Amino acid sequence: MGDPRWCPHPVVVMGWWISMLRRGAEAWAGTRAWKLRLAGGLITLVLVGGSGLAGWAVEQLAPTPLLVVALASALAGRSLEQAVVGVLKALPNSEQPVQNQAGQALQPARQALAWIVGRDTADLDAPEILRALAETASENGVDGLFAPLFWMLLGAGLWNLNPAWPGPLALTWGFKAASTLDSMLGYRRGRLRWLGTAGARLDDLLVWLPCRLVAMSLPLAAGQPGRCLGVLAAARRDGAADPSPNAGLSQAAYAHVIGVRLGGSNSYGGQIRQKPLLAAGLPAPDQAAVLQMLQLNRRLELLWLTAAAAGAFITKTLS
Repeated sequence: MGDPRWCPHPVVVMGWWISMLRRGAEAWAGTRAWKLRLAGGLITLVLVGGSGLAGWAVEQLAPTPLLVVALASALAGRSLEQAVVGVLKALPNSEQPVQNQAGQALQPARQALAWIVGRDTADLDAPEILRALAETASENGVDGLFAPLFWMLLGAGLWNLNPAWPGPLALTWGFKAASTLDSMLGYRRGRLRWLGTAGARLDDLLVWLPCRLVAMSLPLAAGQPGRCLGVLAAARRDGAADPSPNAGLSQAAYAHVIGVRLGGSNSYGGQIRQKPLLAAGLPAPDQAAVLQMLQLNRRLELLWLTAAAAGAFITKTLS
């Protein structure tokens, strides 16, 4: 459905709370590591718990159309696709080989890319812009679409057992709160190396299973059912060197299914960080590969929803 424009997005509201709580925590804790860790844990508890309770209240009190809109706002598939396609459209001479694109002509694409990736984009050439797009399409396909969809479907299952229990929106908003905490505080620099620890670890934990389910089911969406276990094994192997337990694995799964090479040197705040090579030996991603990743996201989302609907129908029939 895309993000609703007529009201503040729930993630924006979460961001307001995080910013306010962070200011209070840093004023109280100063530079003392143990106080920052304690404050980070309390922020995580308040935000995740409060978001889950807010979702539960909407489930119990709001009319169905509002619940549908709230659920749709938690799935970032369309907004991710629009952002990635926007960068592709900003690349000059898209029909020409990317090696011929350089200089000031790349500035619109670099600026658009800066909105959706954490790395420095000011000096990227066209092949590096395409690599960044492929990596964000794969990593954020898991973080922004399939991980919240997993918790949404799990909540729907709980709701089916007992409508009074927390259901799809409660679990999904709780996950989105952890994800937003990781995005805003989960950095290993300054005070955030302690203040953001709890949120980052919780996000890693909540994404762990959905990430591996994506790696195992992605070949099905690509019409390669015989590769499910092989892609999972290859993604675990290639992604093991990444400091994140999920980012490298999710990118590696897409790289092996699409048949492209990801990873390499990235600049963050002027500092070079070497990311592990994923699917080494394969060609670098081009525009067709990036678009294929977005198409796979749509197909896999439909596959997950179909499987969940079939499971619900079978369960209801047997009961």
